[in-house]
Amino acid sequence: MILRYSRKEMTQIWSQENKYQIWFDIEIYALEALEELKIAPLKTAQRIRENFLKAGGKFDVNRIDEIEKTTKHDVIAFLTHLAEITGENSRFIHYGMTSSDVLDTCLSYQLNQSCDLLITDLENLLKVLKARAFEHKYTICVGRSHGIHAEPTTFGLKLARFYAEFSRNLKRLKEVKKEIAVCAISGAVGTHANVNPKVQEYVAKKLQLSEETTSSQIIPRDRHAMFFAVLGIIASSIENIAVEIRHLQRSEVLEVEEFFSTGQKGSSAMPHKRNPVLSENLTGLARMIRSYVNPAMENIALWHERDISHSAVERMIAPDSCIILDFALARLTNLLENLLVYPQNMQKNLDKLGGLVFSQRVLLTLIEEAEVSREEAYKIVQENAMKIWHNQANNFLELLKTDPRLTNKISNKKLSELFDLSYHTKHVDDIFNKVF
Repeated sequence: MILRYSRKEMTQIWSQENKYQIWFDIEIYALEALEELKIAPLKTAQRIRENFLKAGGKFDVNRIDEIEKTTKHDVIAFLTHLAEITGENSRFIHYGMTSSDVLDTCLSYQLNQSCDLLITDLENLLKVLKARAFEHKYTICVGRSHGIHAEPTTFGLKLARFYAEFSRNLKRLKEVKKEIAVCAISGAVGTHANVNPKVQEYVAKKLQLSEETTSSQIIPRDRHAMFFAVLGIIASSIENIAVEIRHLQRSEVLEVEEFFSTGQKGSSAMPHKRNPVLSENLTGLARMIRSYVNPAMENIALWHERDISHSAVERMIAPDSCIILDFALARLTNLLENLLVYPQNMQKNLDKLGGLVFSQRVLLTLIEEAEVSREEAYKIVQENAMKIWHNQANNFLELLKTDPRLTNKISNKKLSELFDLSYHTKHVDDIFNKVF
């Protein structure tokens, strides 16, 4: 992962130092369980911890890498280095275990740690979305379908919709955290033949993980696939907001704008440029996170009790997806907190089509109150609307007042009432009550 798109706390979770510390904890907890089972001598784990602390309390990453050049096996290289530090006390380390017990339980623990940070990120984002939604609860703007003016809405409703979406994402992440936070210490091919199930129970309790009910030497990868799928959904939700901001910041729209700091430059060639670079960056990051979902799905199907076709994939997608998503959520939160909103431009854009956004109210009034058939009512309203669309007139209300097919059935006063913006905000409170 490149530092440009990473934050310190999440990066630390996926550091080599943290990984080896977790491996050490797993091995020590397993040894403590062996002591309780009277397989290993009492206080063996304590002596190893003491020797480790005397040696500086840190693993030499370079030394482990050097050993691995010979062993061609990362866990054995780690165990060899651990033996160098702790001496003969280490003979019951890794007793009855297989490498996957360490690797998979460590991965679960790191994903669990990452979930905690991502949950906090989502909670922070939701706070900002809620604050900005209430700030613009009644800020009128035009709603668009297919990119074309539809009917009036409010900017607050847009943000409330995003709040609801990310609330669902938070729920999904909390659920998948439970699914991924599992411990497996079951030995070769997952039978527990050489490592008592009590060891798994003990280690799981110490790490505050659930026990894997049955592993095939590895934790089943459907758990991981679900985790990465949820991250992919969250990434898509980030892009959902980012694309909205990018469209609304276009020069001919300019209803919102990313904060542009003093001294910031938008273009090396054009000094006037103020570009939505943060939103565009978020779109790119979302693409990367989603790209990890398919390999995670393919990791589910492995040969028999295990193979390592999933290993290289996870060494890349696990840290990268968590680090990128953490960065993206923080960036989106900051973007929304400082987003510039231009209500005057929203009103200006709303007025651009001369009142066409009220066409459905006219249609429904003809149907309901004037008792005109839907087909005929639609024809009357659309024929007048197209005159505005093709610049043959510029005020929809005044144009309708000249059409006897309407004026014979609806008074001018009633027609004017149909162009009241408050009609479109009458249920905003109801929607907010449901969302918040």
